[in-house]
Amino acid sequence: MRIIAGQFRGRNLLAPASDTTRPITDRVKQSLFDIIAGDLPDAVVYDCFAGTGSMGLESLSRGSKLVFFFEADRSALGLLKQNITALQTEAQSRIIPGDLFRWFSHTIPADTDKPTVIFLDPPYRFITQRGDDLRTLIRSMIQQHLMPGGYIVLRHDAHDQLGLPADTVEFDRREYGGMVLRFIRRSDQG
Repeated sequence: MRIIAGQFRGRNLLAPASDTTRPITDRVKQSLFDIIAGDLPDAVVYDCFAGTGSMGLESLSRGSKLVFFFEADRSALGLLKQNITALQTEAQSRIIPGDLFRWFSHTIPADTDKPTVIFLDPPYRFITQRGDDLRTLIRSMIQQHLMPGGYIVLRHDAHDQLGLPADTVEFDRREYGGMVLRFIRRSDQG
């Protein structure tokens, strides 16, 4: 795993030794960041189910001002902290350990920067097992946490099906082999 463009281009990231996380391939990451590149400079980004931080750190490399990393797995958290330290991005990084569902179930504090982009990359088979919870999470993100004009990038297995909450719309969709990237925003924004 590595940073593919920007300030930290070519820098390697520590990767998980197990299948606890699902790192994104360089080809898919490059395609995704080509699509969203114009939205990253000076943006706040949330990297949910962050794993070792590949998406958030790529965002910082490309000019985002602040990234919140949400991760519950202890081994992934350790690698995430090491990756942040190695790139010296501690000042632009906030790690939120533990249950992200609990964090997003509350109204965001007024002094918290709202994100323009939220990466939502749940573990393999998560949609099958907890699809209703994920829909509730997406609704909370859309209604309370995103900046106006912001969006969610949801990555999941192509075989998984997830209906979206009524007040959201999928405005773009890309398939890469067995993986899908879905771009989701409020239905009244487009």
